[in-house]
Amino acid sequence: LHILSTSCLFFFPQVHGKKLYLAFVAAEGPLGPTAEETVLQTEAASGASSPAQGGQEQVCAPQILPQDKDLQELQHSRSAVPDTAGGPGNWLCFHFGLFGSIRANEFSRANKANKRGDWKDPIPRLVLHFESGGFLVFYNCRMYWCSSPWTDPASDILSVEFHRGRALDALCAPDPICYTLLDQRYFSGLGNIIKNEILYLAKINPLTQGSLLARSDLEHLLDCAIQFSSDWLHSKLRGKRLHPQIYQKEQCPLGHAVMKGTLGPSGGFKRLTWWCPQCQPVVSEPCS
Repeated sequence: LHILSTSCLFFFPQVHGKKLYLAFVAAEGPLGPTAEETVLQTEAASGASSPAQGGQEQVCAPQILPQDKDLQELQHSRSAVPDTAGGPGNWLCFHFGLFGSIRANEFSRANKANKRGDWKDPIPRLVLHFESGGFLVFYNCRMYWCSSPWTDPASDILSVEFHRGRALDALCAPDPICYTLLDQRYFSGLGNIIKNEILYLAKINPLTQGSLLARSDLEHLLDCAIQFSSDWLHSKLRGKRLHPQIYQKEQCPLGHAVMKGTLGPSGGFKRLTWWCPQCQPVVSEPCS
């Protein structure tokens, strides 16, 4: 099912952690001439690949299919797109959570059969088509309108404005270190794979309380987080795959048996965690 709109817009993206913000601004006026008719799809059966386009793009005003309850709520939260970027509810936020993803100029295809034995391609939540011929496809994400992006570069481990001091103070808390690393208030964008890998690289047991670790150990852990995240990002941009050392492994690189557990704060979200008890021994007393 396709939905067409004659209201053409520019959009401007911002990224913060696992959230993507798109600002929709009317193409008429100071930004330039009106674009040709473009298409917004909420479901797409197929599509031809096109060269990726950079910079600002022109898209049409989002409209929502009534069959999707979440998308109905999104539509109800926003009846019309304002004409200026500063207007209320002019930013569309995509929260990718654990399994959300975005693809440019291609659709995700099934790589295995489901429990019923069917080979069904994932269904997009939203597809934005551009006048240039390219398109973006959003999967498994939550969407909602907001008045402006919530951004805090000081918590983004890959930002030049990242606040190391604030992050180190958070790591010093008397909580298992694996809980603190997933706190997006201090480590925006740091996810479960990164948590597992950097704790192994720093030789820190995930259940060790941060308050028991030496400041130098926490500094090293933070360095590992920044370096690993940066290397992973650049590998993805070059189309290379990540080769984890501990995540989902049965043995560590030294051949030791790996332990696995579901760890998380009481009453909070718990994540699968892998660690090597020999390479990452438990610390029960304060380090000197």
